Amino acid sequence: MAPSDNKGTVTTTIKNTIATITFGHPASNSFPIALLNALISEFHTLSNNTEVNAILLQSEGEKVFCAGASFDELLAIETTAQGMTFFSGFANLINAMRNCSKIIVGRIQGKAVGGGVGLIAACDYAIGTEASIIKLSELSIGMGPFVIEPVVSRKIGKTALTEMTLAPHAWKSAQWAYQKGLFAEITPDIESLDQSVTTFVTQLASYHPEALVEIKKMIWEGTDHWETLLPERAQITGRLVLSDFTKNALKQFKK
Repeated sequence: MAPSDNKGTVTTTIKNTIATITFGHPASNSFPIALLNALISEFHTLSNNTEVNAILLQSEGEKVFCAGASFDELLAIETTAQGMTFFSGFANLINAMRNCSKIIVGRIQGKAVGGGVGLIAACDYAIGTEASIIKLSELSIGMGPFVIEPVVSRKIGKTALTEMTLAPHAWKSAQWAYQKGLFAEITPDIESLDQSVTTFVTQLASYHPEALVEIKKMIWEGTDHWETLLPERAQITGRLVLSDFTKNALKQFKK
């Protein structure tokens, strides 16, 4: 499996006990494995940083929060082992966010697809805009949202997850996502999004750090089995990505 030529970027700034993580990739903020691993490392590092009380997660640009897995790297997968390695990146990222001792707030400025929806769901609190539409497109390319299903179902419920999964071409509005619980708040535009995010995260970071750590544990109670469940789900996707159906579908999407 050849690595992507562009690995994307992850930058972190810390100010007033708030760590702001910004990730980006030219292909609609999609995830090659290197970018997944960089984010995982960042969450592990910040989890142990006593100078940080809260984390703000955001992406570059205005229209797309995250397009999910890198199509270039999906097409480059040639063995089940490579497939397992790639999709384990998403499993490990969700687990890193779940295990991070800091509350993670998502700034969702635009649309999200597939793994991008899983990333939103893995945030402890997410604020979006009216433009933050979402879609689970995996079935349309011969796969399924197996790795992200536990974290998405935990936020919006199995019924809503099923509705999205079986209609992979259908976008769900930000209001729908808000009503289902994926977003805690919806704002009209990016300017109001930034105002809401700044106000919320600043207030959050002012609370007792030890209380925040204990609340984080409480939020994720009952998910310890994800350490094995998510890698098991990665095996399913890693196998399906090798099918002719998926390879042909990915090529059509690339055109």
